[in-house]
Amino acid sequence: MSNRAKSRISLRLMVVVALLTAMQIIFSRLLSYSVWNMKIGLAFVPVMLAGMVFGPLAGALVGGLSDFIGALLFPIGPYFPGFTLTAALTGAMFGWVLHKRQHFGRVCGVVLFNQLVLGLLVNSFWISVLYGSSYTGLLLSRLLQYAILVPIEVIITWIFVRALTPVKSQLGWKNQ
Repeated sequence: MSNRAKSRISLRLMVVVALLTAMQIIFSRLLSYSVWNMKIGLAFVPVMLAGMVFGPLAGALVGGLSDFIGALLFPIGPYFPGFTLTAALTGAMFGWVLHKRQHFGRVCGVVLFNQLVLGLLVNSFWISVLYGSSYTGLLLSRLLQYAILVPIEVIITWIFVRALTPVKSQLGWKNQ
């Protein structure tokens, strides 16, 4: 592949990552429902798409950059780097699990890991560190949110997997 073709690919990747980052900021900061320690919305979709289509690095970039830039532009509370780390890991997990092979079991596994381990356990820990809240109390108060969000996120992710799998190869996005 020539240098010109490589630069076009990386330019396209940078543009798509920037677009997905902007979409995630809009979905997360402007189009989601937030109550103190709970947030419901579709902010995971751009991060999932970046990871699934372009791999773990793109997923991590969209997750981490969108959290950092979103905190600067639309602060909800004090900036805390732990949430940025969790957001980057969420995108990376979507990429590691869904970039090359997609089937329903992998979708369920990555959503369960992202929601229960990173979202419920790790983010509850960050909230308890940041605000001095009881970790156990946070877990219990957020458990219902995650019980509702996991099946919804699995269904939405599966819809995107089924819709984008044939399109990925046609657009040359298979292994970038």
